[in-house]
Amino acid sequence: MTIRRLLSAAVSAAVVPVVLVAVPAPAHAADYSAPLSTAIADLPGATEDRTGYSRDLFNHWVDADGDGCSTRNEVLIEEADDPVTVGSGCSLSGGRWYSYYDGESWTATGDVDIDHMVPLAEAWDSGASGWSSADRESYANDLDDRRTLVGVTDSVNQAKGDQDPAEWLPELQQCRYLEEWVAVKHRWGLAVDTAERSALTSLASGCSDVTITVTLAR
Repeated sequence: MTIRRLLSAAVSAAVVPVVLVAVPAPAHAADYSAPLSTAIADLPGATEDRTGYSRDLFNHWVDADGDGCSTRNEVLIEEADDPVTVGSGCSLSGGRWYSYYDGESWTATGDVDIDHMVPLAEAWDSGASGWSSADRESYANDLDDRRTLVGVTDSVNQAKGDQDPAEWLPELQQCRYLEEWVAVKHRWGLAVDTAERSALTSLASGCSDVTITVTLAR
């Protein structure tokens, strides 16, 4: 055997086959998912503080996409049970809206309030006081998760005010309300105080331990 052939055989023997192993893509870091009872326990705890709060610190009902419709009207269009006609200046006609808080339906937009599931003042108390103005505006106009903003009977929304579930609950569908409240708190990294967590836990004991899944906003 020639020296060249000996070298070639030696090199061939030294080559180790390379096995390619598929590595699964990492899970979406921005997602949170857990049973309701766990989701309540996972919420950060903190004492609420309303120092410095003003509703004006949350720039709300903006026209983020520049289509002429404010966030309020975007929600009305999305949640209408009957088709809505959008006119000049985003004037709305037609449409019918169901308020799950009290089981009433309305055909006049003036009878429907767009409720921040977690009220602006409650959000401030629970952590939003430390946010940037841009984050507070994003929260006040959050159209990326249907649970953040919900159309309800105006008088019922006014009765709720800025209260949390330790102080106020809707007449109907309280388990749905609880699930949506917890989802929004997780989505925006908002804390709960002792009384609020106790109320959430107590209410959850009478509800199905459904899985709460959210995409974190911040």
